[in-house]
Amino acid sequence: MDVFQAINDRRSIRKYQDTPVEWDKVSQVLDAGRLAPSWKNMQCWRFLVLSAAGKRNALLDAFPDDNPGKKALAQAPVTIVVCADPVQSGVENGIEYYVADTAIAFEHICLAAHGLGLGTCWMGLFDEPTLKESLGIPAGIRVVGVTPLGYPDQEPKARPRKELAEIAYHNDWGKAC
Repeated sequence: MDVFQAINDRRSIRKYQDTPVEWDKVSQVLDAGRLAPSWKNMQCWRFLVLSAAGKRNALLDAFPDDNPGKKALAQAPVTIVVCADPVQSGVENGIEYYVADTAIAFEHICLAAHGLGLGTCWMGLFDEPTLKESLGIPAGIRVVGVTPLGYPDQEPKARPRKELAEIAYHNDWGKAC
């Protein structure tokens, strides 16, 4: 799949088929995350892959019931907890780059999954201490996001996006491209 097609066609999936995901596809998705760029090439991200039902269910208490993705986590055959070690990144201009680095890796995961016919849904509304405790994630590690991973059981339509002229400027701030 062409990278522009993957970017244009990827959607957040919240309904999954009851079909196991082949481990070679999980590995390809993780490898795409591994290849992301990072601050000073420190590669601070860590990926916790949950395929055992007990492990996947253990994290559900960290998500509020009104989170629309919670059912997707319970339904998908795989969950990826995307974490970072802030010590293995840096801070410049007050920006903690572990978040940016890990977000890039997370997006690589989402695009690679889509390219393989799998669905993902970036989830960030969770109670981090509860999540870390339920999964035994070490104290210094931060959870940046979580995604279910599986074969989609829905085809959501594209959500509205701002026009490029509203968000991109040429030479001067406010001067549309």
